[in-house]
Amino acid sequence: MHPDWLIPKWPAPGPVRAVCTTRAGGMSAAPYDTLNLGDHVGDRLPDVAANRAILQQAMNAQPVFLSQVHGAHAVWLSDSTAQGTQADGSLTGQPRLACTIMVADCLPVLFANAQGSLVAAAHAGWRGLAGQDGQGILEAVVACFRDADRSGKSQDASKIIAWLGPCIGRQAFEVGSDVRDAFVAQERAAQALFTPRAGERSGGKWLADLQGLARLRLRALGVDRLYGNDGTQNWCTVSQPSRFFSHRRDRVSGRMAACIWLA
Repeated sequence: MHPDWLIPKWPAPGPVRAVCTTRAGGMSAAPYDTLNLGDHVGDRLPDVAANRAILQQAMNAQPVFLSQVHGAHAVWLSDSTAQGTQADGSLTGQPRLACTIMVADCLPVLFANAQGSLVAAAHAGWRGLAGQDGQGILEAVVACFRDADRSGKSQDASKIIAWLGPCIGRQAFEVGSDVRDAFVAQERAAQALFTPRAGERSGGKWLADLQGLARLRLRALGVDRLYGNDGTQNWCTVSQPSRFFSHRRDRVSGRMAACIWLA
């Protein structure tokens, strides 16, 4: 692995492997420099393919990239799953097949069960996180774990640990009242995760704590073994232009990837 990439520090079972890339280690030219893994952002496709090959070789596993739509649908991965399958979450119990989420401000969440037989990844932007009627992408992934447990595919699948990767920080994530209302209507405790933006021209704008909202939702689902992004500055994609891609900061931006797989 490239020394700048993030390797989760969490008590994952032995077979579980995970990584979150940064900008470092790739072939792309500015403004996608250098390890852009998104094939939909205007970068040269040969460079994107070379970058994905670099990632695959480093992982010794096959990353399965999704076509992410800020929704709440998760898919089970197998050898027949096509690259670009439309979904915002994926799960697998198959070794050397990596659940892969692309991000550039949205929050990647990686999951593993206590047995080390099932892993998953979720793309948690605010829309996918909020979902509809309290059912977003995190609820969809956890439901898949529980369904696997009941079907006998994976024992103790409800005993989940989760790792939150880098995302836009609270000091940079300005949203409207509609976003705040969407979360507060589902959980009053979400009020504490929105701060009124200062200034006469704020116009009802708020600063939102994306990782805090994800933690709130995960704990409500019974997932309380949470690691990674704690909301401090070093996890903020916007404030570290030399290390992280950020769509909100740059508008034209590459994509990082958070991956989890079974060795």
